[in-house]
Amino acid sequence: MVSVPLQMTDTVAATGRDQVTRIAQICAAWASSGEFGDHVVYERDGRWTFAARPRARVVLTKGEVTLEQPETGARTRTYGWTDDPAAALAAAVADLELPDWRLYGWVGFDFCAPYHGLADHVPADVVLAHFIVPHVQAHLTTGPDGVHLEVEGGDPDLTGRLTELAARAQAPQAALPIAVDDDRDDYRGRVGTAIAEIRRGDYQKVIMSRRVEVPFDIDMPQTYARGRAGNNPARSYLLRLGDLAAAGFSPELVVAASADGEVVTEPLAGTRALGVSAGADAAARAELLADEKEIAEHAMSVRACFDEIASVSLPGTTAVSEFMQVRDRGSVQHLASTVRGELAPTAGPWRALAVLFPSITASGIPKAPAVEAIYRLEPDRRELYSGAVLVASADGALEATLALRSIFTADGRSWLRAGAGVVGQSTPEREFTETCEKLGSVAPFVVPARTGDAQ
Repeated sequence: MVSVPLQMTDTVAATGRDQVTRIAQICAAWASSGEFGDHVVYERDGRWTFAARPRARVVLTKGEVTLEQPETGARTRTYGWTDDPAAALAAAVADLELPDWRLYGWVGFDFCAPYHGLADHVPADVVLAHFIVPHVQAHLTTGPDGVHLEVEGGDPDLTGRLTELAARAQAPQAALPIAVDDDRDDYRGRVGTAIAEIRRGDYQKVIMSRRVEVPFDIDMPQTYARGRAGNNPARSYLLRLGDLAAAGFSPELVVAASADGEVVTEPLAGTRALGVSAGADAAARAELLADEKEIAEHAMSVRACFDEIASVSLPGTTAVSEFMQVRDRGSVQHLASTVRGELAPTAGPWRALAVLFPSITASGIPKAPAVEAIYRLEPDRRELYSGAVLVASADGALEATLALRSIFTADGRSWLRAGAGVVGQSTPEREFTETCEKLGSVAPFVVPARTGDAQ
């Protein structure tokens, strides 16, 4: 790959934050151009990847996974499954007839249902996961001399066109903030029911979420650009695959498995508002670190994550490498830990995904009764929310980032969603407030579609 410097505009100085803003605008311009079809933008560790023009496609539904790779001349293959969708995905990607493939896509919350005896809650036609292996992989990075573009394969025509589109990238239109403080689906009442069930001993913790409808058509790429400028996520993403589009600013990992066998998860549990003022933020941080309910919830989550990592790791290799640090994520601050191990050869990355998914911090403890409570108490399906945006490669690496702090569009509607961890010490009012705080990472940045824009 050859690195091509991209000029910063006169109105954007070459500072680190301004470079991030500029890269988000460039990714939005590429996605908005209509020239690349289905696409995924994925940011991690200061590197943005724009993946587009599918060479192959893997789609998981209830009972089967389909592999399409038309350019190789291979017939479309369908793999049936009953109780282990991760094994079906592993079988499908093992049959990819492409060298050194890398796939990008998403896994929906319903992917977990078969593992917990809850498959009957999932409609037959629901897509559980959707991935592409792209023709186009363009990478953007920042440096002391500005923004750089690298295009895999070095195609000069493609590099030229991407550079041309990047030069046209502009700041997004004004956002139209979304009100998030209307409890339209009795969230407080559902939290109250969950508290009663926890105190009765049905489970220890559950994450109750609520959906906020967006009452207008949105420009997803521009919403991503504006939202990324206002957030500091662990990872971010912008995607359109099939009927689903999404943009998000993820605070944490579900799981990452490296090519050399390390497996990692990063649970976040415990939340306070951020960005009110320096004094208020410091007071909220001190309160978070001293709050018995938040500390107990976090410790409970780390213990459960430790057990999950240990179940797919070599004996004696599981460790908590970071415990209960405060991380700032957009409009909130969290208690955060890191748990890691050495992946057992008999497990593999797709098995690690099956065990760690959905994240403890987006489902509950124990996971099976908590997921059952989610299906029973929440009035609508989660779809991609609290699922994962995923990247995997032929060398065995896999990374799944938690689909939170996101906006979604499908079937002509758009929505936000947020949840809060409910334990025995919870109160409905505080958990509702926490959802409002989390929605504040996305709700102020939603850009309406201009009349006549394609969604």
